[in-house]
Amino acid sequence: MTSAPLAAGLDFSSGPLFFPVTAYGPGGEVDLDVHRAHVRRGVEAGAAAVFACCGTGEFHALTPEEFQECVRVAVEETAGRVPVVAGAGYGTALAVRYARLAEEAGADGLLAMPPYLVVPGQEGLVRHYREVAAATSLPVIVYQRDNAVFTPASVVELARTDGVIGLKDGLGDLDLMQRIVSAVRTEAPGDFLYFNGLPTAEQTQLAYRALGIRLYSSAVFCFAPEIALAFHRALRTGDETTAHRLLDGFYRPFAELRAQGRGYAVALVKAGVRLRGLDVGEVRPPLQEPAADHVKQLAQLIEQGYALIDEEAR
Repeated sequence: MTSAPLAAGLDFSSGPLFFPVTAYGPGGEVDLDVHRAHVRRGVEAGAAAVFACCGTGEFHALTPEEFQECVRVAVEETAGRVPVVAGAGYGTALAVRYARLAEEAGADGLLAMPPYLVVPGQEGLVRHYREVAAATSLPVIVYQRDNAVFTPASVVELARTDGVIGLKDGLGDLDLMQRIVSAVRTEAPGDFLYFNGLPTAEQTQLAYRALGIRLYSSAVFCFAPEIALAFHRALRTGDETTAHRLLDGFYRPFAELRAQGRGYAVALVKAGVRLRGLDVGEVRPPLQEPAADHVKQLAQLIEQGYALIDEEAR
């Protein structure tokens, strides 16, 4: 799949973007059969794309061999119905290695994660992502968060780089994002993509939409796709009443629960998948499982969310 088809496949109207968790067995080993089932359920539920082995998929915890197998399984299971985008990260040399492993596994694109630990300057950041983009034929989406924060001028340079097709924002600085969008629109016009990549992105998507950023990642889709689809449909049709009802009754309480523990942006999502009947195992260290009371609260929130969409259907 070339850059143009990938960009078309990531169109907002096609559905939510699915970031599956990575399934582990009782001994902590990757369970490819359950991983396959998880991906299949997401695609059948209406995902527009599968972002395999990214943040929610515990990219940091996977060996290169496990990473490639998980991406391969996602590619096999989607069977070309939707694009598969794989994570790539760490220092430049390892990011290039993961990019090539993803290409060999059949991925359609890359989500380039922040480089490991260091806090580089803008010149070094741009060089890093250019080298990742040059390493394969896969289109690259750059992930802004933590130690990878860009000036508008740097994003203009990235937008002019062959193979770089978009920016996913996990920082949440709307002033910066407005300036980035404006600078790229002015100095590198084209079909550059933007994504809201904050945890529980639905919580902030009305604000991002005002900047013209329509694409967003949906961790909730992993365990409650019907709720995620109802919110996505409300955005697509301009039904702000339903969007606000879901924000007030489900997404805000979920975001507040997520804030109760470190690493809950992954661990709580994985607990949600288990609550919905698919045993994807626990998170790998250094992440830790949610407290039992928090899992109980999550179960109640899921019930509450489904009650809200049942009410909407009536």
